[in-house]
Order: sequence, then structure tokens, then C-alpha cells
Amino acid sequence: MVSEIASQSLSGWPDVTDSDVNSSTVMGDPLKSAHMKGRLMQSTPPQRCLDERRSMGASMDETWHPTAYRTHTLGQIQRDGADLVDQEVTVAGFLHASRGKGAICFADLRDGTGMTQVFAKADTLGEEQLSLLQGLTRESTLAVTGTVAQKRPPKTKEGQAPPPPAYEVLATSITVIAEAQAPLPLGVTDTVGVGLDTRLDNRFLDLRRAHVNAMFRLRAKVLQYGREHLITEGFIETHTPKIVATATEGGTDLFPMTYFETPAFLNQSPQLFKQLCMSGGLERVFEIGPAFRAEKHDTYRHLNEFISFDIESSWSTDDDVMGVLERMLHHIWSSVASDPASQAHIATINTWRASQDEEPVEVIVPELPFPRVEYDDAIRIIKERGGSIEWGDDIDAENSDLLAQGLPQFYFIPRWPMDLKPFYIHQVEGEQGSTGRPLSRGFDLNFGRDEMTSGGQREHRIDVLCDNLRDMDLDPEEFEFYVAGFRHGVPPHAGWGLGVERILMVLTGAKNVRETVLFPRDRRRVSP
Repeated sequence: MVSEIASQSLSGWPDVTDSDVNSSTVMGDPLKSAHMKGRLMQSTPPQRCLDERRSMGASMDETWHPTAYRTHTLGQIQRDGADLVDQEVTVAGFLHASRGKGAICFADLRDGTGMTQVFAKADTLGEEQLSLLQGLTRESTLAVTGTVAQKRPPKTKEGQAPPPPAYEVLATSITVIAEAQAPLPLGVTDTVGVGLDTRLDNRFLDLRRAHVNAMFRLRAKVLQYGREHLITEGFIETHTPKIVATATEGGTDLFPMTYFETPAFLNQSPQLFKQLCMSGGLERVFEIGPAFRAEKHDTYRHLNEFISFDIESSWSTDDDVMGVLERMLHHIWSSVASDPASQAHIATINTWRASQDEEPVEVIVPELPFPRVEYDDAIRIIKERGGSIEWGDDIDAENSDLLAQGLPQFYFIPRWPMDLKPFYIHQVEGEQGSTGRPLSRGFDLNFGRDEMTSGGQREHRIDVLCDNLRDMDLDPEEFEFYVAGFRHGVPPHAGWGLGVERILMVLTGAKNVRETVLFPRDRRRVSP
């Protein structure tokens, strides 16, 4: 059942006045009432709008405007309820739950900002609409018009402080917007554990669950904090191509495609284009965008499409950009720990974890600078702790466990062997590893046992760069667009790339990286 009002265009509404909004013809339809109030507020002078928002206690760091479907969010009803008592509002959301028979009904309405109880009585709502509400399936969407009232406080034990006041809407009219079919393929309101594949198959419902919704609101905050910090350090945001003619790092881990008549690939990373920005004099750039890897990993930490923070900085060494990375992560953790909205998201996630008998996550701001454990020292430490590893080997998960003992948070592993790093990484001049083999200016960043990211200083000398390509059986001519950027002078530069999903795994304690992605793409999933 959908109101005809819901399908009308906004341009079809006449000009309205205060008396129109209060008229009985408008009051009977929550959507029309909400739209007319919205029209009034949109035509109100800006200063008056600010004054009205201050008078309602609205946070001045957010901007909210009424829409054709609601005058207030459900979160506003709870936050500003004391100032809204006896005022008429129109709210909209999902039907979380309902209870009551006969002449009354209590319904919990939920939107992206919170939940509010709707109290409906036959003598104010009418028997037909009350019956409709009582029979409505969970997760149906509806709009409710009514007056705000303070809820009766619950009884408390003697000496126990009363809870803060809560508010409800006394319904005078409802409009069912879209009725949910039953049964639901995935429970939204219960705490029963559900397999990840089932959740991802029904992601649109999974996202309605409070802790899942909180994950992606927190993700947006992390992106915001990271972007803010890089801008304060003088980086400018760029966007590089995702359809490319040449592999970024060589190899076969690429998704091929056809670009009109030309063979092409989805880009592994913005690496080569970031470096061309250095040649172009942009000096400090960052990008937040997708990367694609056709790696056939099938683990809890790997995706074939992910979102990455990538930076490149001129006149910089590997040590310099390690500083940028640790400062950005420190800022993200500090912001999450101090921002009430982010802390609310963490609390919601911890409520779910408690229901699953899991330990809560705690946001511990890391100290600066992060520890540095050079590759030579890492190999020695692993051997001393009984690990099986030789100089020149990569550090696998088992050996990472040994290395992480006493290093539970972030730490860098710089000075890797040249053999283990890409062709564009700079060699350490005049310094060799314990076996006499050349060292690179590449580094990894770990959190405990898990690798978070890698980066390093880039090779800016064209002759050495071309030799590196040949040493890896790559033809410099196939990278001509890239090599050309080094023929006419280029500053020394360095950078890194860090997947947003791995940041979220650490912050939220997610057991699988797919939990941190809206619609993940992995070895076995390309839909939805």
C-alpha cells in the first residue's frame, strides 16, 4: 500500500504557508505534511534556520534538511525530544517490531539515526489504520505523523539513578510505503549468528543490523580522518586511471579486459601514475580509490578488489614516508577514540560482540614513533625464537607470530632484500645485508602478526630503473609511458599504499576482511 502522495513530484506541490501546514487536510497525510513543512524550512532565511537549529539543540557541525517523507529523523526525536514535546512531526523508517492488541499498538520505528517508539490508539489513529499497523510485517517501511511526548520512565530500584528521558511519537496518521515480504531470508533484529555467505547473499538486509550498519559508518569516518590528515600535511587528492595497458608490477595477477579494440587490464595500483605526478611537479599526492588483484588467494585477509589510501611524496626517502604513514594512523586512531560518533559505532559493534561471547574491542591510540625492526634483525629474532627461516626468505604467518611477540601493535620492517621488492624500489647505497646481498629502501608495516601495507623510496634514475625492469624479465619498451617520465629530470620520491579494509579489521576486530566491505569481490564472489 503506497500513498499517491509518495509518487508525486516535488514540483507538483503548491506554495504553502504556516496556516496550510496546520490545516486538517494536510494533517491527515504524513507525507504531504512533511513535504509542506520542508518547503517552509527550505524557504526560511539561513540565519533563522541556524537560530532554530540552535534552539532545538542541533549540532552545528551537521546539516540536515527535511525531505518529502519526514520532518525529523528518529535520532533527532531522541536527541531534541525535550524541545519537541507536543509538536507535530513526521518520521519514517523500517518497522523494527510491534506489539499490542485491541485498541492500542506499540511500534518501534528505525532509521539510520536511531530508533523511536510509536504509540497508536484507535481513538486517535482510527481502527482501520491501527489494524493495518498491527498486521504489518517486520522491516516494512512506513511514515508516521504524530505529536512528540516524553515516555513514562521505567521503574528503578531504590537508590538507582533514573535513566535519561526518552521520547515517543503519538501517531495520528500512518502511511505504509513498502510492505516487507515474509519470511525474511535473514533476521535483522535477533542475535543469532549467521554464516558470512548467507549474510553477503542478502547484504541489503544484513546492512540493517545495527553492528553491520555501524561498521560502514565507522568506515566512512576512517576515510574522512585519513583524508583530513593527508591534506594537513600538504598532500593534494588525485585520481588515476583504473583501465591500463600495462601491468603496474608485471606478473600475471591481472584482470584482462578489452578496451574497444585494444587489450587492457584493470589496474593493480596507482603506483606508476603516482610517480608520474612526481615527475610533473605535483610533489605530494594521495588517492583513495579501488585496486584490483587477480590473485587466487582464498583467505580471511584477501580481496580481489579493495579500496586503498595511496600517497607519493617528492624529495622524500623511505624514512620520510614512514613518518607520514604513522602520523596518519595515529590521527585516525586518535580521532576514533575521541569522536563521540565513532565511539558510538564502536559501542554498537561491542554490543554485538558481547552477544556472541566475544571480547570487546578497545581503541588504543598507538605511540609515536612506531618501532622499527630491520629485516636483518627480524630474521635473527625469528631464529632465536625457534623459527625456520633464512635470510632472503619472505616472512610468513607462522614466523610473523614469533616476531610479533612483544610487538602487539604497529611496527615497521624496513631494509628488505632487493630480491623481494618490485622493480621501482630504490636500493640502499653502500649497505648490504648480513649475507652480503643488496638491501632495498622498501618497508612493510605490520600490526602484530598481520602485514598491513608496504612502501618505500622509488628508483628515480632512469638507467637503474631500466636495468631493474630487465632483471625482472620485463621489457622497458612495454613501460614506455612510465619510463618517459624519468628522461627529463625527476625528484627523488617515496610512497606507500594501505588498504582501508585492513584498518577496519584492526579497529573492529573483524575476523574476515569481507565484513568490512559493502559488496566484497573475492575468489568466489562476483554478485551481489
